[in-house]
Amino acid sequence: MTFEVYLQQKKIDSVTFQQREPERWQAFKQVFDQISPESFTQQKLFLINQIRRNYPLVNPV
Repeated sequence: MTFEVYLQQKKIDSVTFQQREPERWQAFKQVFDQISPESFTQQKLFLINQIRRNYPLVNPV
């Protein structure tokens, strides 16, 4: 699973997130690439919820 697909599953707009906070997006991607999606969710749960509120996916698939 890619980081972009993960964000889509979490209903986060990856493109907007990456454009507005490129350093944070890249830091999250680096961590995501090193650990499992489940571990990433556990580590970043509160941050994921905050990001979801800031960058909601408008048309979830």
